[in-house]
Amino acid sequence: MKSVIFLVVLLFAGPALANHPEDRLDEAVAEKEPAFEATDVRRPPELDVVDGSGEPFDLGGLSDQIVVLSFVPEGCGDPCAAQQALLARVREAVNVTPMRDMVSFVAVTEGGDGGEKPAASNLITVDPSNGATAASLATRFAELSSREEISPEAHVLDRGGRHAGIFHGEEFGYVNMVLYINGLSNVRPPEPGLLDRVLGLVR
Repeated sequence: MKSVIFLVVLLFAGPALANHPEDRLDEAVAEKEPAFEATDVRRPPELDVVDGSGEPFDLGGLSDQIVVLSFVPEGCGDPCAAQQALLARVREAVNVTPMRDMVSFVAVTEGGDGGEKPAASNLITVDPSNGATAASLATRFAELSSREEISPEAHVLDRGGRHAGIFHGEEFGYVNMVLYINGLSNVRPPEPGLLDRVLGLVR
């Protein structure tokens, strides 16, 4: 029943955001959600992580996806647990819509079991590598924000790898994140620039 209700909400609310150009999408979501911050960073920081098999995990492999990236540093405790529960609601809502195959959720954990979760194929947990920690990687991405530190943060990357925005803390409206993802899914992904094409050749 909840899924049916959500689909009805998305049906009516989604087009309202989707009709905005990209800059208006950010503005529209910011008006609805104080925890949202638009970033528009074409090349986000490197993410030094490995998957459950110990193999390097490259966000570039998800460049055709909208990615929701979160961090669960050791000792984060209740705030991170609350945010992960909230992101699980976002994922559940996304997965009952046609967006399911367009969105991946990546969580950076400390000593997690890593890899893709069979019960939710668009949820991937990864572990820090190369001497990094979940906390240091979270700090690296937090530097994209112009706000004073509000942790934890959930980062949304658009198709093509552009860092599109941040949802701060663990009390944002999960529907607002879903509507933002829906809005991004209706915006044509940016064409790769010359630097992106050159880097793609050497990867």
